[in-house]
Amino acid sequence: MRLTDTALDTARPALDTARPGLDAPDAFDACGGVRHAAAPRLNAGLLPLLAEADLLDSPATWGSVTTRAGAFRLEPVRPGRDLELLTGWMNDPEVAAYWELAGPAAVTAAHLRSQLDGDGDGRSIPCLGLLDGTPMSYWEIYRADLDPLSSHYPARPHDTGIHLLIGDGTNRGRGLGTALLRAVADLVLGNRPRCTRIVAEPDIRNTPSVSAFLSSGFRCHAEIDLPEKRAALMVRERALRNLL
Repeated sequence: MRLTDTALDTARPALDTARPGLDAPDAFDACGGVRHAAAPRLNAGLLPLLAEADLLDSPATWGSVTTRAGAFRLEPVRPGRDLELLTGWMNDPEVAAYWELAGPAAVTAAHLRSQLDGDGDGRSIPCLGLLDGTPMSYWEIYRADLDPLSSHYPARPHDTGIHLLIGDGTNRGRGLGTALLRAVADLVLGNRPRCTRIVAEPDIRNTPSVSAFLSSGFRCHAEIDLPEKRAALMVRERALRNLL
């Protein structure tokens, strides 16, 4: 979805106003690191313009990234093709402990439908992660600034969020999650020029996940209470891309 010329002219001043300054002073965050000063919060009048403007397009066009484990790319989920595979992953005990989607295929289908049929606005796109052409992980790429998450932190326009799971247990526990997070961060930043940072909110109890984010260039900015969990707010800044 693209913004029309008229709407873009209307939106641009608001978008420019909402962009944070890059020279703001740093402050210590709740996780003991350093963060930039909070950006201006989005206001209700700006959200409809952002909803119309350049949401996510299709990760299918983003290409691939070479990792130490092989070529990695994202491919949007097709329920008719992928439901059985995803249902199996959701019923893996290690996955179910945090995703809470164990059960029959109808449970997974309903979760996918909530994104695919979400007014068709492209705010969240469920994807398979393919390594050398083989599906081995599940990702949700979403507009964090248009998500309920934005009420729990000072969101910036075009913040892009990610959720992930590694489907096959044989691929866990050997550092692959770190490599894939780096790959997806590179894909997002390489294809979404208006996105200045990537955010994630893994369950604070999920130590392997939090560790993978930290090892892949994300920083823990805070611990936040979400309706379903206490989460670590992980952020990777575009400004640090070439330093990681």
